[in-house]
Amino acid sequence: MTTTIKSLSGKVALVTGGSRGIGAAIVKRLASDGAAVAFTYASAQQKAEALVQEIEASGGRALALRADSGDAIAVKGAVAETVKAFGGIHILVNNAGLANLKPYDQFAIEEFDRMVAVNVRAVFAAVQAAAPQMGEGGRIVNIGSINADFNPFPGNSLYVMSKAAVAGLTRGLARDLAPLGITVNNVQPGPTDTDMNPADGPYAPVVSGMIPVGRYGTGAEIADMVAYLATPGAAFVTGATINVDGGTTV
Repeated sequence: MTTTIKSLSGKVALVTGGSRGIGAAIVKRLASDGAAVAFTYASAQQKAEALVQEIEASGGRALALRADSGDAIAVKGAVAETVKAFGGIHILVNNAGLANLKPYDQFAIEEFDRMVAVNVRAVFAAVQAAAPQMGEGGRIVNIGSINADFNPFPGNSLYVMSKAAVAGLTRGLARDLAPLGITVNNVQPGPTDTDMNPADGPYAPVVSGMIPVGRYGTGAEIADMVAYLATPGAAFVTGATINVDGGTTV
C-alpha cells in the first residue's frame, strides 16, 4: 500500500476573501495540497457554503467565516476563529481586496478610507494577529496587483496606491518576521479571468492586446504560485514581489 503525503498535510491556512474568484482558487488549491483551510467572505454566503461543501466532499477540511476586511477587529477575529477551529495557523493569504475605478476628483474621502482599510490595513491587522501564532516555518502571502507597477487606465489612482502599499508593506514585514522563521511574499496577478474581470468583458479586447501570451490568466495559475510559496521548499524566498501576468509588465 502506497501513501501519498501532500505538500501541506498537517498545515492550517486562512485565506481572506476566499469565496470566489482568485481567492476561491487559492482555497481549493491549498485544500487539495492537504491543508485545513479557513476563509473569509463579506457577503457571498451561498458561494462560501458551496465551496466548503465542495472541499469536504473531496475529503478536505474547510471553514467559512463571515468577516468584512474593512473592519480590523473582524479580520483579527477571523484569525482567532481559525486557530480555535483547527488548532493553529501556519499559512496566511491576504487576498481580500477592493477595486473602484473612476476619476480622482469623483472619489469621496470615505471611499479613499474604505480602499485603504480593505486593501492595506486589513493585511497589517491579519499579520499582527497571525504571526504570533505561526512560529518557525510560517508563510504569509499577500495578493497585490501588477497595477502597483503598471497602470494602463486613468481613474485607477487609489487602487494603484493601495497595491503599491501592499508591495512596500511586504518588504518591511519580511525583514521584521525573518528572525521568527516566517516568510512574507507578494504575488501580483495580471489580468485574470474572474467574475469581476471576465476574459470576455468590456475591457478584454484592449487588455488582451497588452498581454504577450495573448490571453487572460486563470485563478488556478495564481493559486499555483501561492501554493509554492506556502511550501517548506520556499523557505529562502521572502520579501519578494512576483508578477504572474503572462508577461504584461515585461
